[in-house]
Amino acid sequence: MANHKSSLKRIRQDKVKALHNKYYAKTMRNAVRKLRAMTEKEEAVKLYPAVQKMLDKLAKTNIIHQNKAANLKSSLCAHIAKLA
Repeated sequence: MANHKSSLKRIRQDKVKALHNKYYAKTMRNAVRKLRAMTEKEEAVKLYPAVQKMLDKLAKTNIIHQNKAANLKSSLCAHIAKLA
């Protein structure tokens, strides 16, 4: 257990930040899963900009890595292109 006031505060802050990051990461994963499950191209094209914006924001705030965001956007774009 921590002995200093500052380290106790840091532990409290880390818990809050971890919960915050977990929420947004899970929301992002659900949005990606929803987009991948789509079979109609028109709906997927409408949803893609929102998912792309979410990925960019999470990469900017270091919740996910920039390369992960780029890889997800690329694979989702390829998925949409395959839809008929």
